[in-house]
Amino acid sequence: MSGMTSDTRTDGRAARQRVTLPGLMLALTFATGIVDAVGYLRLDQVFAGNMTGNVVILGMAATGQTELSVLGPVVALFSFLAGAALAGRALRTAVPHWSRRCAGLLGAVGLLLAATALGMATTGVGTPAARVLMAFSLALAMGTQAATARHLDVKDVSTVVVTSTLTGLAADSRLAAARGQRALRRGAAVLLIAAGAVTGAALCQVHEGVAVVVAALVVLAVTGLGHTASTGGDR
Repeated sequence: MSGMTSDTRTDGRAARQRVTLPGLMLALTFATGIVDAVGYLRLDQVFAGNMTGNVVILGMAATGQTELSVLGPVVALFSFLAGAALAGRALRTAVPHWSRRCAGLLGAVGLLLAATALGMATTGVGTPAARVLMAFSLALAMGTQAATARHLDVKDVSTVVVTSTLTGLAADSRLAAARGQRALRRGAAVLLIAAGAVTGAALCQVHEGVAVVVAALVVLAVTGLGHTASTGGDR
């Protein structure tokens, strides 16, 4: 009897996660839009989440266009990789769905974003060294988030880029003689990263730290909601 009860609880948790995880990953996508807006507008055109942008910037800088920042994108790229590697290592033996490790990693992302916002408020981003340090911190957080989202494997929502999402949206659309599978989720991911960028840009006019605080709150809210969905209030 106890085994049947345990199986029922497990099935219930899995069902809740199938319903809630896409929404949670979409919320993280919104947070990424905020963070990337801050990086681009306040940290010398650095992307903390979209590494494709940094690689393109570095490629253009290699032609001798010295007005393009090089150090920031390089630091962000390697910091992102470090965050992804650390998260990947932590999740190597984790169950392939939401777990305490996922909650711990995303909680760490939220706290790191909050600490970065505090740094922006206290030291500012007026010097090159400060901007590079903030880029390092934001990219480390985004790399950790991206690897955690990859582990959770919500189709079409990587939380940090939407190029593949746009490709799927077009290739599987009725225009391409397909059925438009997951069009709503894909469209939402694109709109939310754009909405995050709009929000981040608007909040930067107040202070870049305010924008990062909002991103931190979103990530921490996702962490709490994900934990609740995975436990269902079980004690």
